[in-house]
Amino acid sequence: MPAPEISPPVKLTVLGLWHLGSVTAACCARHFQVTGLDFDPAVIAGLTAGRAPLHEPGLDALLGENLAAGRLRFSTDPAVCRDTDVLWVTFDTPVNDADESDATQVLEPLRRALAELPPGALVLVSAQLPVGTCADLEREFPQFHWACSPENLRLGRALAAFSNAERIIVGTRSNAPRPLLETLLAPFSPNLVFMRTESAEMVKHALNSFLAASITFINEVARVCEHVGADAAEVSTGLRSEPRIGARAYLGAGGPFAGGTLARDVVTLSKLGARFGESLSVIPAIKQSNDLHRGWILRRLHSRFGDLHGRTFAVLGLTYTPDTDTLRRSAAVELCQQLLAAGARVQAHDPAVGALPVELAAVRLGDLRATLAAADAAVICTEWPQFRTAPWTELLPLLGQPVIVDANRFLEKALVACGPVEHLSVGRAA
Repeated sequence: MPAPEISPPVKLTVLGLWHLGSVTAACCARHFQVTGLDFDPAVIAGLTAGRAPLHEPGLDALLGENLAAGRLRFSTDPAVCRDTDVLWVTFDTPVNDADESDATQVLEPLRRALAELPPGALVLVSAQLPVGTCADLEREFPQFHWACSPENLRLGRALAAFSNAERIIVGTRSNAPRPLLETLLAPFSPNLVFMRTESAEMVKHALNSFLAASITFINEVARVCEHVGADAAEVSTGLRSEPRIGARAYLGAGGPFAGGTLARDVVTLSKLGARFGESLSVIPAIKQSNDLHRGWILRRLHSRFGDLHGRTFAVLGLTYTPDTDTLRRSAAVELCQQLLAAGARVQAHDPAVGALPVELAAVRLGDLRATLAAADAAVICTEWPQFRTAPWTELLPLLGQPVIVDANRFLEKALVACGPVEHLSVGRAA
């Protein structure tokens, strides 16, 4: 399908080119002339060759299409900002092991770019920063227009999420930049929701915290279900049938939320409450509950096998999520380390992982059959589609005993024809 006509009035520079930035630049280049700016030469070299820094289905092809058409270029030189109408700030804000964001990793390169930006240009912030950051930047750099549009991507489905957004939240201090924002964002959603800047910043904190609260709520209900004979999947169906809750509610019992994104906003809101003397109870408890639930798989293995020393476990999936190759913040990596510390042997398979980091040197990486061979149980960690379509009637006999630990019931239908199997899932008694 031919690309849409380029809209010449908007000259766009996208600053920060990891996952959010490379997706933003690639999608926008189908509608505007785009320059991607990042101060990491290795990232720029890869993107210039049509290779995104993080695996995302379809992204490399879209980058290549736009590069070939001359709609997209990349640079490490902040001077490219001199001929820019909009500077779109798209850094993936780093999160430490305590789920705290490091805004300096965004603000320092942003200031380098702003030094070259012409007065009157629009700065659109999508990097996830604490509420109030835009106001601070407006005071420091009053010569620019400022706006905030919190990102709403999904690893593995980012191109569709960006290009066909159900709605886009946009925060501005005044109506002056609104026509330019409408021109820039209208190709990606017919529903632009305008509000004040702080409200847009707070929407992301509140949205992620609400989703996190839903997940922790149903997982706590599910753990009780395991003791009383109720089935959490049936309970979730009952809850979603209630109109005041709704069919799309985040009420699927299973594993904890991971990766730092939801936890980051829970921590941010908790810290804001403490900073302003507000005694928050519900929001801080979300992370406490989720941290406890992170140990569900290990506890389930202990309850089934007792001492894990000398046991062999097959871990299926190592990446943070399917359709990406990143191991950062992966719950599967954490589980492997816990199993090794308990004296167990770990065999692992992941379609996107060809080599393991040094901390997993004791894990034996292999294909699916070799990973399952003679294992005491298989643990589903990353829900790759390949696992669901695998021939389980052939694979299950490879296990030393037919035990599948599958927090989210990912293999529910795939195991129906396999005969006797212990399928251990969150919210269902053994």
